[in-house]
Amino acid sequence: MKSNYITKNKIGLLALCLILGQVLLAQKNDEIQLRKIYDAALTQGKSYDWLNHLSNQIGGRLSGSVQAQQAVDYTKAELDALGLDQVWLQPVMVPKWVRGTPEFAYFETDPGITTNVPITALGGSVPTPPKGLKAKVIEVQSIEELDVLGADNIAGKIVFFNRPMDASHINTFDAYSGSVDQRGSGAKEAGKFGALGVIVRSMNLRLDDFPHTGGLSYGDTPLNERIPAAAISTNAAELLSATLKLNPEISFYFKQNCKQLDDVQSFNVIGEIKGSTHPDEIIVVGGHLDSWDLGDGSHDDGAGCVQSMEVLRLFKEIGYTPKRTIRVVLFMNEENGLRGGKKYAEVAQKNNENHIFALESDSGGFTPRGFSFDSSEADFKRVESWKPLLEPYQVSMLVKGGSGADIGPLKNDTIVLAGLKPDSQRYFDHHHSDNDRFEHVNKRELELGAAAMTSLIYLFDVYGIDGAVK
Repeated sequence: MKSNYITKNKIGLLALCLILGQVLLAQKNDEIQLRKIYDAALTQGKSYDWLNHLSNQIGGRLSGSVQAQQAVDYTKAELDALGLDQVWLQPVMVPKWVRGTPEFAYFETDPGITTNVPITALGGSVPTPPKGLKAKVIEVQSIEELDVLGADNIAGKIVFFNRPMDASHINTFDAYSGSVDQRGSGAKEAGKFGALGVIVRSMNLRLDDFPHTGGLSYGDTPLNERIPAAAISTNAAELLSATLKLNPEISFYFKQNCKQLDDVQSFNVIGEIKGSTHPDEIIVVGGHLDSWDLGDGSHDDGAGCVQSMEVLRLFKEIGYTPKRTIRVVLFMNEENGLRGGKKYAEVAQKNNENHIFALESDSGGFTPRGFSFDSSEADFKRVESWKPLLEPYQVSMLVKGGSGADIGPLKNDTIVLAGLKPDSQRYFDHHHSDNDRFEHVNKRELELGAAAMTSLIYLFDVYGIDGAVK
């Protein structure tokens, strides 16, 4: 009996040693692969060159524009050149809003005494009358304040939304979320009280002279009842607010010539490497190819697009053969409609495709810190087990909550969604403004982000998700 007991213990110990050996071997192989990824990204990277072309040869890529189509053509050609298993364009109808001639604005303290201020029309806004719009101004801090003031105080005036982003937030996206409702819904809500127009403080944490655009929604407001809306720079917002305190009777004038045209056809750009053992399990990495027409869209979201393209190129570069299908998707129309993300998910569902993981980069090309995840607890625990592999590259900030707008429509009960989390402190200095330019993207930071994304895609490819085939 004793001999059998000893024999069983030896067998059990041997089995445990074999398992531990396999785990250590797998971990060592993962370490080697991640090192290869980073070496290739930092010494042979292509993302910065791709971004240079998108930004400086094409420029801002407003949905439905000639520049957006040029970006589609360019990125498809570059993906074709990588020798992927398949590259294609996915048609999608997108809105076509045009800015027209540059906006102009001033406030008038006394007849003939004016101060010009930088403004930009909000995306989707209606124009002012041909000769512009001039009226008294009423400053508010929130949409809720409109209800308190009522139509007696608002009708016939221009509403000035002046709630700053809350600088106490460490995560600047939390500050953005806490203020962006005035941009998104301000015109719709102010119009209900008879306002003639809306001016919104730019979504920007610093004080400067760059007005920041962004999308708005009129909801179901009839076209003839929609009022024009523009963003004012943070410096100008401070000046206007201070002047209103001294003289509440000042007038504000602005003129904008934007127009909403009929929808036009555009495309999501898609390329993939077929999985060697589980081709029916699809992993997506992407960003949005469209941008606003101010600046050249380098951070938002040219960076995310070229980083996503680089993921597939890096796998080819280091000779890694994915087990699962890795697909890059450059989504069209995230900024003013999300049509590309919705169309991709619609087609995926129609084709009964099995997406297990999707990663989006849409927070700028700054130094990567980690990732956010929308997943089950089991899958998040699996991700947390990879921290030791990610820590040497300083991308081990792994948090639950949030992923990306374009991959959001893919959400179901099993898929894991994730977003790259770069350092966000400077992002809103550039976001949606003429300050979003190639010169503000650091080559090494951009490449580190691409390497971090490739590393995470590699780990999901090797280990799958909870319930997936290993």
